[in-house]
Order: sequence, then C-alpha cells, then structure tokens
Amino acid sequence: MHRRRTALVLSAALVAAAPLLAACGNDAHPGAAAVVGDQRITVSQLESRVQEVRDAQRAAVPDDAQYARVVATTGSLTRDTLHGMVLDRVLQRAAQDAGVTVTRNEIQQMRAGLEQQAGGAAGLETAWLQQYSIPPQRLDDNLRLQLQAQKLAAHLGTDTNQPAFWKALSTASGELHVDLNPRYGDWDAQKVSRVDAKTPWVREVTAAGTQQTA
Repeated sequence: MHRRRTALVLSAALVAAAPLLAACGNDAHPGAAAVVGDQRITVSQLESRVQEVRDAQRAAVPDDAQYARVVATTGSLTRDTLHGMVLDRVLQRAAQDAGVTVTRNEIQQMRAGLEQQAGGAAGLETAWLQQYSIPPQRLDDNLRLQLQAQKLAAHLGTDTNQPAFWKALSTASGELHVDLNPRYGDWDAQKVSRVDAKTPWVREVTAAGTQQTA
C-alpha cells in the first residue's frame, strides 16, 4: 500500500487510472488542479510538470515506436504527477510540524551515494525517470523529500512503512484541507492519497437513457 502511495521513499507514486470528468474545473477554485492549504497548484503548473517528464522520456527514447510504448505505460502520468505534487506539500507540512529540516549538503551526500550505486549521474537520472517518472531537473527536489521522509520517520521513532509515519502525514493532510479539482478525483486525508471520484450521475444518466429507449 505504501509503495503505491508515494515516490518519496524510493517507490513510484502510482495511482489507479480514473476517467477524466467533463467538468472543466473546480468551481470553488477556477484554474486550480488542487488547493493545498493556502497554495494553489494550477492546471498550467501541473501540465508543465507533466511536460517535463514527457520531454525527458522523449530525449531518452528517440525511437518513435518505443516512445509510444513508454507513453502507453504511463497513461496516468497527469494524475500521478498531481498526486506527487500534493503529497510533497503534505510531507513538507508534516516535517515542518516536527521541526525536521534537510540541508543542501545532505542532499548532495545522498545523491553521491546513489550515483555510485547507479554507475554515475546519468545512470541515476535514467533510473529515476524510468522507475518514478522524475525528470533530471527534479531529481534533487525528490531526494530532498525522501530525506525529509526518512528524517521525519526517525524523529517519530519509526520508519516510513509504519502507521506512525503515515498518521503524521494524515494529520498534516487534514490540516491543509486538500481540495482536488474533480477531474482528477478526490483526496483522502486518512489514506494520504488521491482516490477516484465517485460519479453516480454517470449511472443515473445511463439509466435514464435506457428507460427512454425501452
């Protein structure tokens, strides 16, 4: 469960695919993909982040057919990216509440160690792109968040796979009152995860159409 929910602890932020709704936005927050506390994640910001990944994938896979397969296997990239952007802010709030900070030197040390394991900087960038859809220019940001997660867990006397860690994130999530644009689903503060939007109107419209043609 935790491996699916976050890319912060060396696992992909994969979320089940959900149908895009016809609504063009959240009426309460026009133009926003999500509102996290007093911060808006705009649709344009989300689209820009997704494009960064697509550009990196295209640069890594110049063959058209192979690139098409990469795109097909990451079809939920937009929703996954938004999930990660929201989760980043939730983790930052939880770390802030706990007084946890990360230094630039710690990020550099972590990156150096990972590069050594991956056979160099290029190998690490490729691995993060392929496994977690993190483009090279976002790698340090992701490592900072991973360090935040690890240090927060240590501060709590637990690790990132244990309920105590996720309870802290759930508390932070509740404090921030995360609000997603309906086209991307809903946010479950208890699970600290994006969930598919419930669309009973789809069944109602379908049922009505069936009755009229009967």
